Amino acid sequence: MSERPSARPAPLQRWRGEALEPVDACETGEVAVVAADSWLVVDGRVLALDLHRTRFLEALPAEWRDRGEEFFDAAVAAIPRQGEWFPRVDLRGEGDRLELQLRMRPAPERTRWVVVATHRGPDPRREPNVKGPDLATMLRLRTEAQQRGAGEAILVSPEGYLVEGAYSGLAWWRGDLLCFPAHDLDRVDSVTARTLETLASALGVEVLHEHVTASELDGHEVWTLSALQGIRIVTQWVDGPQLAELPGRLDLWRRRLESLRRPLPAAPL
Repeated sequence: MSERPSARPAPLQRWRGEALEPVDACETGEVAVVAADSWLVVDGRVLALDLHRTRFLEALPAEWRDRGEEFFDAAVAAIPRQGEWFPRVDLRGEGDRLELQLRMRPAPERTRWVVVATHRGPDPRREPNVKGPDLATMLRLRTEAQQRGAGEAILVSPEGYLVEGAYSGLAWWRGDLLCFPAHDLDRVDSVTARTLETLASALGVEVLHEHVTASELDGHEVWTLSALQGIRIVTQWVDGPQLAELPGRLDLWRRRLESLRRPLPAAPL
């Protein structure tokens, strides 16, 4: 793991129309998040930044997109080119008190495996296709899953079909066939899932989108996908199916995904 630089940027910065400025005061209370995005940067290299940029801008209200483009570019320029970082961009607030913010966060610990649990109860998401408005709800779901011995909560449709994790996309293997949830299931457009699917297709791996329940994955290899963790294998499903692993496959695909990292755009002098 690379060392993080000793001089760190301000952890919270707001966009003032021409530049980012540090924010000293800590927020109190819950603030509505209209749109959000985050990505992992390792020594100035990032995976699919253009997809994160597009997803964030498309989630903004139309009247905010021009400002959002300038803000996003400034946020990228502010990221240190050494160390491991997990920056997050937000449009938050309500009514006429909206504000673009950058949170410059050191990257938390990452693992190659995870235990999951199916969320009990109805789907609590208000805007399931947008990253941001339901982040606080997803944190609550993951906390509930942690109380059951899991690290991620899995959401299902009213019919019981797998949709996504609270903080991750999903994929599974049927032999040599790589599978994802069906297109008609409402979920956040996972940048990591899209990148993995594109990579698989380029390598000649057949890809399938399907409706599937957790019980139907008994004996299969299941992955969670996220910008922070990349690909993680599900080693246990609490009160769920018994899962499998093909030796070497996870590490191979983690290396393949990692090889797609590209340098951040050059920061202005």
